[in-house]
Amino acid sequence: MSHAFEILDLTVQFGKGAEAVTPLRSLDLDVPKGQFLCILGPSGQGKSTLLRCMAGLLRPTSGTVASFGAKVSGPSADRGMVFQQDAIPSWLRVWDNVALGSRSQKASVDYFIEAVGLKGRERSWPKELSGGMRRRVAIAAVFANDPDILLMDEPFSSLDHLTRAGLHETVLDLWENSGKTVVFVTHDVDEAITLADRIVVVAGGGVRADVEVPFERPRGDDLRMDAGAHALRSALLKQLVGP
Repeated sequence: MSHAFEILDLTVQFGKGAEAVTPLRSLDLDVPKGQFLCILGPSGQGKSTLLRCMAGLLRPTSGTVASFGAKVSGPSADRGMVFQQDAIPSWLRVWDNVALGSRSQKASVDYFIEAVGLKGRERSWPKELSGGMRRRVAIAAVFANDPDILLMDEPFSSLDHLTRAGLHETVLDLWENSGKTVVFVTHDVDEAITLADRIVVVAGGGVRADVEVPFERPRGDDLRMDAGAHALRSALLKQLVGP
């Protein structure tokens, strides 16, 4: 099977000596092409550090990160990134924000603006949009640039439940229609269960758990009452608070 990522013996250390911090230590991880992977973990345990290494935004202290067989040595248009903070330029209207990527074509810009529910808002400025709408712009911009891989760093953590649920549906629809690989960082167990094919718990410097999510999509709020989902949620929470 083709792998979007092959990560071997990855270590990241910040600082030196007694003040050194090592969020990742000898971590191994493979991500198959087309998978929706959620990286789950407590705050400060290395999940965003791992994602930045995958994006080529952070150079590892040691170990290797390869994408489709090529070493990741820096950012690439093949790997799109959606950040936790609003990152869309405030001086560009919605249409121009979505069209900003070098690979974007007019037809795809129009398509993805409609796909994320912003048709009719093409001429709006970011300041005129809600937080959820700005995230939709960011998602449309990444898909319109047509990367092979989407990397998402807790993009919905500051949004209310209903807005998040709508964006979950949007991302899943776009992913299923595109066949792209998605790596999605979250600290929310329910969000991971809702979205993922597979959940990897990153804590204590490495992969603490690696589980397949067996539930068919779509996965609505009724999954909270499912016995299997409850068992998975309990097992993941145990791993999150483990030593």
